[in-house]
Amino acid sequence: MKLPDKTTAMAEAVARIPSGATVMLSGFGVPGTPFALIQELLRQGQDNLTIIKNDANETGMGVDHLLAQGRIRRLITTHIGLNPRAVAMMNAGEIEVEFCAQGILAERIRAGGAGLKAIVTDIGRDTELTRGKPRLEIGGDSAVVELALRCDVALIHAARADTFGNLAFAATARNFAPLIAMAADMVIAEAEEIVPLGALPPDHVHTPGPFVDHVVALEALSEEYGVVRRA
Repeated sequence: MKLPDKTTAMAEAVARIPSGATVMLSGFGVPGTPFALIQELLRQGQDNLTIIKNDANETGMGVDHLLAQGRIRRLITTHIGLNPRAVAMMNAGEIEVEFCAQGILAERIRAGGAGLKAIVTDIGRDTELTRGKPRLEIGGDSAVVELALRCDVALIHAARADTFGNLAFAATARNFAPLIAMAADMVIAEAEEIVPLGALPPDHVHTPGPFVDHVVALEALSEEYGVVRRA
């Protein structure tokens, strides 16, 4: 059986994302964030989006571009403290923000990818993070029911990909990418390098190709992919 070539032009791949979609983004700050795919989403104009990402990036980077143009309706994240615009928009009621402890966000996504409906935990049960969430009594102890997370589309940055969509990530840029690839109905991966099928050693593949629908080649890395320097 011949495996398909999933390489796709960036504009064509992103055009498959409708307005109103729930979109998961890989990335932990800069490492692993698919800045080029975000820029194409911005250019095409999809709006009313729910974004699920570890953070809201910083001013003038990544998610902040979508916020600045009013494209995001809801943000599910672990923190937004590095983005003053996100904080101001939340306080003004311009976006809805759901905060999760970082490990809980990862586990909710993992559960979604594994076909589970929810996880049960005692983490954060006495904090504002779990206010209003369902509770269970287990062994005489109170636990919080955290609903699993899935999405319509996952946008991922990879260091290398083959034409079938097997992905390899560089160091900590791996972060949330393997999890969100499993929890999405469609996965679009941008890659710094695309190699022929078979060129990636099996032990170097972090996300297998069956989880990936489209692979987009990056011709160059913008300044956003660099290391953030603060005065």
